[in-house]
Amino acid sequence: MRVVFMGTPAFAVPSLDALAAAGHELLAVVAQPDRPAGRGQALREPATKVWARARGVPVLQPEKVRDGKLAAELAALRPDVLCVAAYGRILGRDLLELAPHGAINVHGSILPKYRGAAPIQWAIANGEAETGVSIMQMDEGLDTGDVLLQRVLHVGPTDTAEALGPRLAALGGAALAEGLAGLALGTLVPVRQDAGRATLAPILTREDGKIDWSRPAKVIHDRLRGFSPWPGAWTTLDGKVLKVLEAEPAAAAASPRAEETGVPGAATVVAGAGLSVQCAPGSALLVRRVQLEGKAPQAAADFANGLRRKQLALGT
Repeated sequence: MRVVFMGTPAFAVPSLDALAAAGHELLAVVAQPDRPAGRGQALREPATKVWARARGVPVLQPEKVRDGKLAAELAALRPDVLCVAAYGRILGRDLLELAPHGAINVHGSILPKYRGAAPIQWAIANGEAETGVSIMQMDEGLDTGDVLLQRVLHVGPTDTAEALGPRLAALGGAALAEGLAGLALGTLVPVRQDAGRATLAPILTREDGKIDWSRPAKVIHDRLRGFSPWPGAWTTLDGKVLKVLEAEPAAAAASPRAEETGVPGAATVVAGAGLSVQCAPGSALLVRRVQLEGKAPQAAADFANGLRRKQLALGT
């Protein structure tokens, strides 16, 4: 097929690889503009732009996508389909209906669950045992279009969003190639989403990473995994931000009795292990590695020993 691809970050690159390997003709790659990144705030090119330039594929980086200009430029290329993966912009009807096969999206969840900007992160943060990818016929709603194809992926108990993302991206690329083959043959059967089962995965904010120690330890651990690397999991100690870099629900032997710790957030040093932090009644989180604002990361037990305290009150 003659394909225009719309995608920006590294998550979209395996889809480009899959399209190229399947022999589709890539007419252009549309990515968001270069953005400042890192401490120096130097302009950084999107991963898809780097991929396209290395292969001689034309790249478009419009600031606006709903003013009709991009649709006119793409229509002149006469694509059979628009393929979209993590582009980061909402498309208007002019783009959605531009090609004979419309616009096909690679979404990192099993729709209708986790519609929105951060499906991978929220699936892990909510403790899902499995997630996957959906190949969806796009419409003007937020991930509300008919589903053409879905593939499921297991989520391990220690998986983070950072670790799971590349696996889902690879699965998405394979599913996209499979979906385009089905479109060409006319064998795909669109399935309407059940809106009553929909959940949202909104864009993450820094506050999402703030630890509520009154929650069960497993819930806190799942959110830590889902929000890695950003916004991370963090709490406060004596008014300063303390990042929790590594942790796990504490085994019973490593969990102090509630009457010894008092309130959620009370932390006790466990020799050779870390800090056992009281969470919801009957649960504790064993924190292994932390980073106090302005300081380097270090083992949690070393951090507490450096303060010369056997107990800490986190969240203060």
